[in-house]
Amino acid sequence: MDKVRCHLLRHGQVEGFEQKRYNGQADVALTALGREQYRRLQQRLSVVPVAAVYSSDLSRCVWGGEQIAAKHDLTPQQDIRLRELHIGHWEGKTWQQLQQDHPDEWQGRLNDLVHYQVPGGESLQQMAVRVRSALSEILARHSGEEIVLVGHGGINRVILLDAIGAPLTQMFHIEQDYGCHNVIDYFSDGIAVVKQLNG
Repeated sequence: MDKVRCHLLRHGQVEGFEQKRYNGQADVALTALGREQYRRLQQRLSVVPVAAVYSSDLSRCVWGGEQIAAKHDLTPQQDIRLRELHIGHWEGKTWQQLQQDHPDEWQGRLNDLVHYQVPGGESLQQMAVRVRSALSEILARHSGEEIVLVGHGGINRVILLDAIGAPLTQMFHIEQDYGCHNVIDYFSDGIAVVKQLNG
């Protein structure tokens, strides 16, 4: 049965990683370790017959997509729909700041992780709709092939939850470390199998 093997990566470590914060769609820079994590992924994927490389259009994903694609003589393709959750006026703020300055909003999101929309941002459900649309189109192009998708912690969790048939409410039951490597096989009958998680 034809399948698409998706190597789903999270971008490397970014500046400000020391504190838990919502970077969202802010274009934060990679650290030296973040670039090294991409180099390790590039080496690991050098033996994989990669047919295409896709990434978010944010620089922390673009840089890695370019490194991996270059090893395979490919041109990476950027898709705005693969951006991280737009977290509105929370972007760039630490969890501690938000709990202190916006306790009602913080609790509102905890109470309804899927549908709560931070002012100026989008809900997790809205993000999931755009990510699913992008992934569906990408998979349709690559029957029988292996692809790389360079994403973010949030969008990767949506993709992984969908693959195992879990609801979005379980978002934080899956870890996605900086520079991690997931592998998902998508079969033509609609079945998805997670072969590797947070590697």
